[in-house]
Amino acid sequence: MARSPIADFLTAPATVPILDVRAPAEYAQGHIPGALSLPLFTDDERARIGTTYKQVTPEKAVLMGLDFFGPKMRAMVEQAKQLAPSQEVRLHCWRGGMRSGAVQWLLELAGFEVNLLNHGYKDYRRWAGAEFARPRPLYVVGGYTGSGKTEVLHALAAQGQPVLDLEGLAHHKGSSFGSMGQPAQPTQEQFENNLAAALGALPADRPVWVEDESRSIGSLHIPTPLFDQMQAAPLLALDVPRAARVPKLALEYGRHDAGALASAILRLRKRLGGLVTKEALAAIADNDMATMVDLVLTYYDKTYAYTMSSAPAGRQTVPVPAADTDGPTNAALVLAAAATLQPTAS
Repeated sequence: MARSPIADFLTAPATVPILDVRAPAEYAQGHIPGALSLPLFTDDERARIGTTYKQVTPEKAVLMGLDFFGPKMRAMVEQAKQLAPSQEVRLHCWRGGMRSGAVQWLLELAGFEVNLLNHGYKDYRRWAGAEFARPRPLYVVGGYTGSGKTEVLHALAAQGQPVLDLEGLAHHKGSSFGSMGQPAQPTQEQFENNLAAALGALPADRPVWVEDESRSIGSLHIPTPLFDQMQAAPLLALDVPRAARVPKLALEYGRHDAGALASAILRLRKRLGGLVTKEALAAIADNDMATMVDLVLTYYDKTYAYTMSSAPAGRQTVPVPAADTDGPTNAALVLAAAATLQPTAS
């Protein structure tokens, strides 16, 4: 019976699948990225066992679990063979206890090679927290809304630079319009799991590029230890003329449904004011995306200017003048600016 610490468990070959034997609701709330669901109990069965454990006796709960487990053993083995044709798996439950132990026994009886995660999914969550807190050199790319910061990150990644795409992981672009054209956001727990995996895959000895973000991206929150490091890291602030940003955003927003755009404007109505909200909605109705964007940018530009003015004392901030929003061109500009700085690892 092989038991692995989290570091060994995660670095095993990708050809050895991770099987998560927790209940479906637990898996949906958050799981190790790439793990496959092979639940020992349904959500209802797990709830009944838990109630029996607390209100009757642990012994009765164990017997109930065996009653549920027995009839499904063959089906679980067959499903495991479909998920892992090589019959070698990594396996875990919540804390490396009875559920994973029972499934390990079953699969090994069926001829599988099973590597059990010591301390289970709970250990992955501890590992994730340590990844957020681990000091690492960062460069932060900032700039007004519509500056093409995401395109700069993509261009940097294409050049082999280490990049952390927070908005990609969050399925949100960070503004009132940020959810449009994006998949549903993951749960906070799954966002953290995916973020920790992304951080863990980055080199520890090279600066990591990340976009300047507020603490929240849509409904999700950047873990405080990582956010604090971002706030202390050097900021390369793209300075792109508004005249270049408006057509870029107008083109992007013009691809989306007018109703979704109107909803985004209405979410901002208290900040925009009644008149600007009315004018922006009218511009959407007229399919005049440039006017709508120009109206909204006044609010976003003021917000960003205020954020810049209240930056943490002592933070290295370098303006990076750029003529337009071209990603590769601006990536070269921020790289040149970064060469004059030292990334901060706090």
